[in-house]
Amino acid sequence: MNPIDLVVTVCAVLSPATCEEQHIVFNYAGSPTQCAMAAPPYIAQWVGEHPKWQAVRWRCEYPHSSDKA
Repeated sequence: MNPIDLVVTVCAVLSPATCEEQHIVFNYAGSPTQCAMAAPPYIAQWVGEHPKWQAVRWRCEYPHSSDKA
């Protein structure tokens, strides 16, 4: 399995114009397209842990080696 980055755009429930990207990195054996199709349970878990935010879109991509943690 390889690490994959699930990039979720979330907006504040009380201020829908306030949005940001959240990155959830996990090991996944499929392609980014397969990851995006399998993402809803992971997104639901994140939203359940952060009830002031709602997910509006998401995508999967391989982590960039040039990104700094």
